Amino acid sequence: MKRSLFLKIFGGYLILTIALSGLIVLISSYFVRSYQIERTARELKEIAIVLGERTPGMTSESGGAVIDRFVKEMGKKINTRITLVAPDGRVIADSEEDPARMENHRMRIEISQALEGGTGRFLRVSGTLGQEMLYIAIPVVRDGKTLYVLRVSKFLRDIKTVSRELNGKILLVTAVILAAALIGAFIFARTVYRPIGELSVAIKRVAGHDFNTRVLLKEQDELKEVADSFNDMTDEMQGLFTDLTRQKEELNSIISSLQEGLLVLDSEERVLLLNDSLKTLMGRDVKVGRPYWEAIREPALNELVSRVHVERRNFVGEMTIDGAVFLCSATYLSSREEIVLVFHDITEIRKLEKIKSDFVLNVSHELRTPLTSIKGFVETMEADGTLSEEQRHYLTIIKRNTARLINVVTDLLTLSRLEEKSPVLELEPVDIRDLVERVLRIFEEQIRAKGFSVDVRVPRDLPPVMGDAFRLEQVFVNLLDNAIKYIDAGGITVEMETRGNTVVISVADTGPGIPSEHIDRIFERFYVVDKSRSKKLGGTGLGLSIVKHIVLLHNGRITAQSTPGKGARFIITLPVGGRDPADA
Repeated sequence: MKRSLFLKIFGGYLILTIALSGLIVLISSYFVRSYQIERTARELKEIAIVLGERTPGMTSESGGAVIDRFVKEMGKKINTRITLVAPDGRVIADSEEDPARMENHRMRIEISQALEGGTGRFLRVSGTLGQEMLYIAIPVVRDGKTLYVLRVSKFLRDIKTVSRELNGKILLVTAVILAAALIGAFIFARTVYRPIGELSVAIKRVAGHDFNTRVLLKEQDELKEVADSFNDMTDEMQGLFTDLTRQKEELNSIISSLQEGLLVLDSEERVLLLNDSLKTLMGRDVKVGRPYWEAIREPALNELVSRVHVERRNFVGEMTIDGAVFLCSATYLSSREEIVLVFHDITEIRKLEKIKSDFVLNVSHELRTPLTSIKGFVETMEADGTLSEEQRHYLTIIKRNTARLINVVTDLLTLSRLEEKSPVLELEPVDIRDLVERVLRIFEEQIRAKGFSVDVRVPRDLPPVMGDAFRLEQVFVNLLDNAIKYIDAGGITVEMETRGNTVVISVADTGPGIPSEHIDRIFERFYVVDKSRSKKLGGTGLGLSIVKHIVLLHNGRITAQSTPGKGARFIITLPVGGRDPADA
């Protein structure tokens, strides 16, 4: 059950005030009782001293009868019990009882204390009268000899009567003080609670998005500072909420206007957010709050999402859903363990690529036959001895350009086959060292003609690579052919080493190198760094593109490093296990 702050403050003060008042009453009662007992003890001692000066003569004159009568008369006058006790404990006289019937008092504590020369004092229930009494006893001494012990006592009820009267007055005063304290506590609690209550109501309004709420307090105290801070905070929140609302509207507009499909999943693969484009592209009724796979049943997408969850990093994958091809980029949000999926419809792009590939393949096939015929006729004409020098010069130009066209067509055909969706690879263990040495034998005459060296560094324990020997040979033919063409002096260095489960092959030359702005594009088809030199050397601009495709088909990677004027280095990394035949 909810309790208000006012009741807590007032209740706390009420309990504290009552507890303190009760404590004061108890302590006051204790001190009043103690004071009354001490006061009565002093009075009794004074009475005993006075009586002690008068009684010695009576005991010596006429025996116990006279002194007993005197004690009884005196006890009635002063309302005090008086008892005379002989040193042996025998009661000589008593103002309330017959001494002859009273038991021996030698062992009474106050009597023992008095016989020892001091003032005896004790508070107990009287065995004779059956009531609680305060006893004071003094020794009566003559000529250094204790004649008897004079004991005086009073009923404690008399002390209690006085104490009750005083306690009643104390309770009355305490009640007045308690009432005043409670009224003060009530006023204080109301004073403290009122501004806090206003703050509480204002906070509830702000929680309900009412940012125009303000708390105005007149008192110049800490609560006034809290109220001012609250007003400043409300102003700031209003500005932030306005900005947040505007940003949210902008974000919703952007998401709605995206042509790409957007899908956001939580850690349980439930849909948190999606746009209309996703439903249009997929043709599926994807619902927020439900698992995505209820609407999109695509194994490639399931595998992509699972991989992102496991490895907690971003991935890009291509998949076909209902005949449409999508490029899906998956972004992992580590702070919230969410996945953002963006679907790009690349169906038309893939169709255009297929049309382009078919066109290039068909054109290449169509060009190959006439180019071969032209080359044959040129060679036939060269054999004719009747041609002039000028005619032979023209034939040489025709022959060179025809050969260049044939190379371009051959490379285009090779590249088209490599770009097929599932190119066939004839996998077998390939010894990279033997393969490189075979390729170098192809270029022996050119190397000797240019007069530079080739250094091959291979460790003895280099493991074989599972791959297509013909395709891998094409890789090194292209790399070494480029190096030989562009080197004027120096040499080529081929290094191989094992790194974990991969074989790393490095082909470095001392040629002119590649400017840094061209490094990222040298693997593009028809891209050449020095066009004039490439044309002079008969380059097609397709060699490095073919190299990259073959390396990627073997699940490897290739990178280029170069410093202009200091040569270039191509680094190929191939897995020892090669490419899974099932993927070929």
